[in-house]
Amino acid sequence: MARVGNISIGHIGFLTPGNYPDDDPLSGLEQTLQQLQYGENLGFDSAWVRQRHLEPGISSASAFLAAATQRTSRIELGTAVIPIGYESPYRLAEDLATVDILSRGRLNIGVSAGRPLHADLVAPLVFDGDWTCYDFSHDRVARFADNLRGTYLGDEQTLIKTPFGPQRPRLQPYAKGLIDRIWYGGGSQRSAEWAGRNGFNLLTGNVITGEGTDDFFTAQSRLIETFRAAGKQRRVALGRVIVPFDSADAATRRRYRDYADGRHERTLSPQGERRTLFARDIVGTSDEILAQLFADPILPEVSELRLELPYEFEHAEYRQILHDFVTTIAPELGWKAQSGIRAAS
Repeated sequence: MARVGNISIGHIGFLTPGNYPDDDPLSGLEQTLQQLQYGENLGFDSAWVRQRHLEPGISSASAFLAAATQRTSRIELGTAVIPIGYESPYRLAEDLATVDILSRGRLNIGVSAGRPLHADLVAPLVFDGDWTCYDFSHDRVARFADNLRGTYLGDEQTLIKTPFGPQRPRLQPYAKGLIDRIWYGGGSQRSAEWAGRNGFNLLTGNVITGEGTDDFFTAQSRLIETFRAAGKQRRVALGRVIVPFDSADAATRRRYRDYADGRHERTLSPQGERRTLFARDIVGTSDEILAQLFADPILPEVSELRLELPYEFEHAEYRQILHDFVTTIAPELGWKAQSGIRAAS
């Protein structure tokens, strides 16, 4: 297989949708917790969850990951991403700092700005008054990050009365180091530049804005270049929808192929007014997938890869995909499981 550049992936994660039947949310949420445990046993470095509203999936990443901290012990836990438009920058910081403390410092926070999805339906339930005047800009992310820095409020003489005696006020609990584990989900040149300039890490995946090009890989390479030029070197994590089927039966293989075929047309040209570009889903045997990954011009630019699991699959299929990926694909990309980790059966 011909490689493009020198691929050396040192960190492997996966992103799970956390979907469930509308009439039985417990079953799906429990299975997603089991996926995170299974991923930890397989040796994955990180596990990420989406936060979506009005859908049968995880609507509160902080609440879900608080549970996950008690079901895992090593794997990093992440949000990819929390649309911050509906959130209070202060209350969200309190919740996620609590999750980080419970995880013993394993939390990664992925956020995004902009007008959130379904605003016409949800925003009147969230905000008082005219919600169209609310700030959905990057400034909201900056306010959230500032709350995690542990800065005391007021001056040295500012004290509040508490049952524990007078206290200097600041956000509690203070999670040391969490400020360095904030990720911005950037899809445009403007957002990548802002994230780099403000010292955040960058999440980039299989959806990006086409600015000056119709080629997905060109747009993504420019995005990463802009991010790195804007500030000090921070982490960049690349997401790809990858579906190996080496250990799947014939019917499952056909379904995986049909899934990718049904999403192929959107990858042929920019979509919508924002000229959204989509990467092709990578489905096949490990050898077929590796051939495509070795030809991916972005992989040599990063050291962290995030396997993005599709929405539509079942729990057993997610386990099969995770197993096949980490045992037959990840090692060929230069990744090594942490010492003492054994592949789960």
